[in-house]
Amino acid sequence: MPAATPKVYVVSAPSGAGKHTLLHEVFERNEGLEYSVSATTRPPRPGEVPGRDYCFLSEDAFRARVDAGDFVEWANVHGYHYGTLREELERLIASGSDVILELDVQGMRSVKAVYPDAVTIFIAPPSLEELGRRLRERGTDHPEEIALRLRNAEEEMAARGEYDHVIVNDTVVEAVQELERILRRNRHDASEE
Repeated sequence: MPAATPKVYVVSAPSGAGKHTLLHEVFERNEGLEYSVSATTRPPRPGEVPGRDYCFLSEDAFRARVDAGDFVEWANVHGYHYGTLREELERLIASGSDVILELDVQGMRSVKAVYPDAVTIFIAPPSLEELGRRLRERGTDHPEEIALRLRNAEEEMAARGEYDHVIVNDTVVEAVQELERILRRNRHDASEE
């Protein structure tokens, strides 16, 4: 049986929907997956390692790479630039691994325009009320920030019909299993081409 062609997966979710938790579990339990490291202009946080967590660039270096067309997608988020470098994504694909990108809706649209075969997955909370509860329990945001995140979540959830798959993260165990089913199904389809 021929080897499966590496796939690009784009995973999006509103803040607090559990995307990082699900992806951590999937990476722990599955081989052959690579995480695409984004570039950013924000300074490293304590414990972050350049090249592992982010490719940290100065504002001038980031803008020069935008002008050179080096990004598949990029955006300004909370005053800092974030983006996916084409060379990094192509390097991971060439390695034979499936690649997972964590992006917002705008980033997903940009990647889909360049990689039309990318598999897009939206992680949704069971409800906005539940999302609000999770954000409050997390204890990391002020009430104004939570309100902003909930408004953003409404907009993001309105775009979920643009995704190939939607997973409702009601329980982590079930959501991880559904994410793994999507990955297996797409790997299987690719190996049969």
